[in-house]
Amino acid sequence: MMRMMLRSLASLCVLAAAALAVPAQEKRILHQADLSGRAHDDAHGFQYDHDAFLGKEEAKTFDQLTPEESKVKLAKIVDRIDTDTDGYISHAELHSWIKHRHRRYIAENVNKHWKDYDKNQDGKISWEEYKNTTYGYYLDEEFDDVEDKATYKSMLTRDERRFKTADRDGDGIATRVEFTAFLHPEEYDYMRDVVVQETMENIDKNGDGKVDIAEYIGDMYTSEDGDDEPDWVHTEKKHFSEFRDANKDGYLDAGEVAHWVLPGEVDHADNEAKHLIHETDTDKDQKVTKEEILANWNMFVGSQATNYGEDLTRRHDEL
Repeated sequence: MMRMMLRSLASLCVLAAAALAVPAQEKRILHQADLSGRAHDDAHGFQYDHDAFLGKEEAKTFDQLTPEESKVKLAKIVDRIDTDTDGYISHAELHSWIKHRHRRYIAENVNKHWKDYDKNQDGKISWEEYKNTTYGYYLDEEFDDVEDKATYKSMLTRDERRFKTADRDGDGIATRVEFTAFLHPEEYDYMRDVVVQETMENIDKNGDGKVDIAEYIGDMYTSEDGDDEPDWVHTEKKHFSEFRDANKDGYLDAGEVAHWVLPGEVDHADNEAKHLIHETDTDKDQKVTKEEILANWNMFVGSQATNYGEDLTRRHDEL
């Protein structure tokens, strides 16, 4: 997934956040149009499901509630999902709800940043507004005061290229829709080439214009001396050879990377709705009741208790 593939670029954004003159930028790393930045692995917790069902920001609020409070709020949400009020949650209703929450997360994310960049409050954001707000002081200094000067220059170049691509009419000013495409390019077909280009630039460490298996795995996993590779690494190597590398030349070209990171036929909301129903539909009638959902409440929402338990699991896995 993109969230794993672009881990190295994430470190660049951490660097940017650390510099006082350059404000931290959220989601300037590309992501597959997925529902969560977490791995979907129920064996290690349900955070992916929480993000998908509630939206990434709302899921965080449930992590501060007691289990009892989480259950009460979940029951109210179930009533909202049951649009035909027949007492059952169908796949169609759950699918619609998850898509709604994902769209709402994107809109709220854009709104959160809009006021930071629309300095003249004209309802639009120009490239100059974005550039000056993001990089400010360092623009005049040519990044001379930055330890990793090349990194900042590269980030500026990428931002400008992505902004100009999102700016469909080429006037140097982003409308709200265009700014949404800039922040969330994975959601827009016309931003597809940018998604693929940035992915290739990030993973193709030797700059030969293609991704070999070492680069593919290296962006997800770095082995420690003496450690055995996890099973999932072996699985990913198999996926690379059998599925990702369609022409079997030992590399991923731009087309193969595009099929990997932006598989147009994948509907994550549909897959998640099927997953949640499969896991909670005890009588196997292809729909779930409020009682079935509440019996499996911690799959849908978090709480202080589940959040603590998942933290313990992560710490154990890191030992």
